[in-house]
Amino acid sequence: MVLVAGCSSGSDDKDEKNAGGSARPGSPSASPTVAAAKFSKLPDVCTALSGKTVDKLVPKAQNKKGKALPSADTNTSASCLWSGLDGFKYRSLTVSLKLFHSDPGLGSGDRRAGEYATQQASRAATGKVTDPKTEKVAGIGDEATSVSSKEKKDGDEFRNQTVVTRTANVVITVQYDGAGYEKEKTPDAAALLKDAKSAAKEAVGVIAKDSQSGT
Repeated sequence: MVLVAGCSSGSDDKDEKNAGGSARPGSPSASPTVAAAKFSKLPDVCTALSGKTVDKLVPKAQNKKGKALPSADTNTSASCLWSGLDGFKYRSLTVSLKLFHSDPGLGSGDRRAGEYATQQASRAATGKVTDPKTEKVAGIGDEATSVSSKEKKDGDEFRNQTVVTRTANVVITVQYDGAGYEKEKTPDAAALLKDAKSAAKEAVGVIAKDSQSGT
């Protein structure tokens, strides 16, 4: 009985050694990497356009310095509004900035910004607007899209122009709306769109100059 017990013990030791040898810790998997984002912080959104541009697009604006709209974190998301009535000519201009950081789980800042830009253009062409026209725009940022539409509010005809552009990991959305009250003519959509494109291009330059670089 002692001999049998001894053999049994030796067998168990051998099995434990074999088990220990086969249970090698696996090598850690490499963490996914993404390209560093160009910008890490937004500039003051209400400085995205010059006073001269504001005067041209929104004559007699209620606040020439713009009204910053509420935001949980202005370093990554911010909007500024200018609106005014010149006689019976109404104009409203909103510039929105959205920054995306690179994230191994979500993708590069550029890719995330590109996806958001597509969503923004789609939103501009939906809702209560009519006759939306979407076009790609060359020469503004890394990519840009314009959306022209019509909308009726309280019996007045509005012409809405939206330009969505991406520069690296930042998306700029310019929304420029106009209407003619009383007997004033409805503004020319082509002229509004031209001004909206100019504003978007100017904002891209400000982002390149004033945004903080980062990862």
